[in-house]
Amino acid sequence: MVRRTVSLSDVVDQQVREAAHPDESYSSAVARLIEAGIRSAGRQHRPDWIGSGEGPDDLGRRAEQYLRHPVR
Repeated sequence: MVRRTVSLSDVVDQQVREAAHPDESYSSAVARLIEAGIRSAGRQHRPDWIGSGEGPDDLGRRAEQYLRHPVR
């Protein structure tokens, strides 16, 4: 199990506490709510258009350099 430290606003913290099921731990409630949010957003996977196109293999890492000097 991965452990992460996150900072939540007081408003979000209160929403988590209110949404937690009886006898559910805070961490379980947060994980359940995040998973539900991901499902409701309908984006469990990267969109098909990400990574599409043509260009050098290192374009993502060196984009600024390539923008300054055209690739031939």
